[in-house]
Amino acid sequence: MLYEFGGTQIKINKATTMIQHTKIQSIIARYEDLVNGDPWYGTAVYGVLDNFPGGLVYRKARPTDHSPIDILYHIINWTEFTLRRIEHKNDGEPLYSEKNDWRTIDPKVHTWKKGTAELKRIQKQIIRELKKKNDSFLEEPVDYRDYDFEYLLNGLADHHIYHLGQITLLKNLLS
Repeated sequence: MLYEFGGTQIKINKATTMIQHTKIQSIIARYEDLVNGDPWYGTAVYGVLDNFPGGLVYRKARPTDHSPIDILYHIINWTEFTLRRIEHKNDGEPLYSEKNDWRTIDPKVHTWKKGTAELKRIQKQIIRELKKKNDSFLEEPVDYRDYDFEYLLNGLADHHIYHLGQITLLKNLLS
């Protein structure tokens, strides 16, 4: 949305306009804006991932660094961890997420297309689950952790932004 005040145009996004709503609604709006909207920092997650050059996904700036696809699957791991915690699934946690973090990437199994599709599927499910919740859910403790869901969900958004910056930087370095 674009507003004009005294000749100055101000851009307001969904997250900004959610002030009068509940915390959970604000988190959902922030998350939707982050992944597929018009966030304040630039291109949303899907915009960066969907337009990443295929020839660069397995490349590294240095042999000891992570490649863009390593980072993508790291993001998937912690997004999946978040969904499992929201759903209260006790299927091997906490070892499952720890074991799969920074997993070995097999190009025959771990492709950019499969990874972005998986991330989108998990993120849609997180939003669906959050829409069933109210603000009291945010104060519940997260299984296997010493923090609540508000901290986890805000941290996941920050995690996405941080690693999106790394992926964008790698795109510029490797191009």
